[in-house]
Amino acid sequence: MKLDPISLRLFVAVMEENAIARAAAREHIAPSAASRRLAELEGTLQVELFSRSNRGTAPTDAAYALLNMARGVLNELDGIALQMRDFRAGVRGHVRVVANISAITQFLPAELPAFMAAHPQVQVRLQEQISTAIAHSVAENAADVGILNHGSYGERVALLPYRTDELVLIAPAGHPLARRRSVRLADALPFDFVGVHPGSAINNQLTRAAAEAGLPLKLRIQVTSYDALCLMVSAGLGVGVLPRGSAQLYRGTLALRPITLAEPWSHRQLSLCVRSGEPLSRVAQLLVEHLRAPAGGDA
Repeated sequence: MKLDPISLRLFVAVMEENAIARAAAREHIAPSAASRRLAELEGTLQVELFSRSNRGTAPTDAAYALLNMARGVLNELDGIALQMRDFRAGVRGHVRVVANISAITQFLPAELPAFMAAHPQVQVRLQEQISTAIAHSVAENAADVGILNHGSYGERVALLPYRTDELVLIAPAGHPLARRRSVRLADALPFDFVGVHPGSAINNQLTRAAAEAGLPLKLRIQVTSYDALCLMVSAGLGVGVLPRGSAQLYRGTLALRPITLAEPWSHRQLSLCVRSGEPLSRVAQLLVEHLRAPAGGDA
């Protein structure tokens, strides 16, 4: 059996784009050629990947099973090409990392430069995602290592202890809560909130805690980054919740007051995430050992 990597890449694009025309445009081939390649792939595998009707095409169970395997094969092929190219340039490996915004703003700016200085021939590719997406990316072999909020993400990933952080409330100068040293969430719920990503760990925690308190969470606006959250809070649009280490980055430039949240859930565990039952590459293992070392020191 001879599998064509171009057809596999096209198949993955169709699954991700949910349409042959969009996938063909993404892979820079004609839709008719894309349809022909998919049919040839089905013939090679002797299995139906898409059920076809006058309403269009829909992936079969076999297509979903093939998707993860195809991604793994394509990643290995890409890795071969990258490593050979990198050998010419003096680089000896690469690691794909996905992390949540809490890790990116609080810990990685100090820890990644130290790792890359110790291993100058290793290339690290970093992308921000929310925790649920991070677990999915690692499980689906779209990333080697993830950093996320500790939780339950299924048996396909394994979690390793990383760092702890603390959530605080931030309020603009002059806000009724700004003079408080600590507050319960119930004290802040009567006020407007500036929220973060829908689906993010912080947003989910606030929604859950407000429901437990029997009070509504009045989200006036939601943003996708901590700097936008701090800017909106300093502009007087509401109060917000973010990690203390992240809040400290903006305290000197914006009129913000971080206030301790007297809640048991304000102290959180961040974890490293890897695929269960699969060995890490040597360079990914080096990065995990580095990140797990106390205070980000090299292992």
